[in-house]
Amino acid sequence: MKDSFTPRRVGYAVVALLAVFAAGTVGFHSALDEGWFQALYRTVVTTSLAGLDTVPRTNSARVISIVLVLAGLTIFAYIATILVEGIAGGVLTGALAERRRRRKIERLRDHYIICGYGRVGRRVAAEFREDGIDYVVLDFSPDAIEHAREHGDLFVEGTGTEDEDLMETGLERARGLVASSDSDADNLYITLSARATRPDLLIVARASDEDAARKLRLAGADRVVQPYSTAGKEMAKLVLRPQVAAFLDIMSTSGGTELRFEEIEVDPTCEHAGKSIRELRVREQTGAMIVALRKSDGTFDTTPSPEAALEPGDVMIAAGTPEELRRLEELFAPREAVA
Repeated sequence: MKDSFTPRRVGYAVVALLAVFAAGTVGFHSALDEGWFQALYRTVVTTSLAGLDTVPRTNSARVISIVLVLAGLTIFAYIATILVEGIAGGVLTGALAERRRRRKIERLRDHYIICGYGRVGRRVAAEFREDGIDYVVLDFSPDAIEHAREHGDLFVEGTGTEDEDLMETGLERARGLVASSDSDADNLYITLSARATRPDLLIVARASDEDAARKLRLAGADRVVQPYSTAGKEMAKLVLRPQVAAFLDIMSTSGGTELRFEEIEVDPTCEHAGKSIRELRVREQTGAMIVALRKSDGTFDTTPSPEAALEPGDVMIAAGTPEELRRLEELFAPREAVA
């Protein structure tokens, strides 16, 4: 629905009204031999349907009055139509957009929630958007909401410190949550609320310092990121080991080289679970390379040998092109249940 309340249409109505006033003033001045101001007054009260102090004395003046009344009815009806269409159009469009957005959020499964849409939250969203990952933004700032609208993000206007707002983002169906508010207290509360509702949820939180990071871990955050500390470490790497940093940056940056990192869990129902890397000939079959293994007990094997067994619950950290990683995922796909 197009917005009917446009400056051009309002301008047409104003010009028509001024033209009627001018014509009526000239007409009454000539027909009744009245002064210009009295003729203008008579024109205004006639056109606006406010009535007349006296009935015009001559038939020509009465005809002018009839024409002004009809013109006034037409113009004011036109103005009323513009106003009603503009108001109704805005309300209906906004209501429909709100309903569509809520329905899309309700249909999401295994998505991510970004609580706090400042500089960090927007960077996270940009990475998700680049990789085609579903996510919902939760923020109350008008600037954040406007930014979300401009980028076509699904969003809920509210705060992560309110359980109702978190539930509106589809918390019970989400895969993970990013607490990226500028406030450590808000991130702590968000983490506590989300962990209490979803003990299995992956939670990554932002912290301003080590003390806040420690509290966030105690509250249930799986990973805590300190932007200032991370930035300092990255700058040090660029100075001390520039080529290593450049290589890692190229591999981890979306939209760069074809080489990607991915994590793939060995499902217990997979037919290859329990076999070794050499036995499966992973590199030959898929082209991807397993660079690390996270064992089911939480320990890491950072240099897995060809004899390393891929047990159920292990998570492979693999490197390769998107196509190679897809083949690796297919190799370890869960076995479909036989009906």
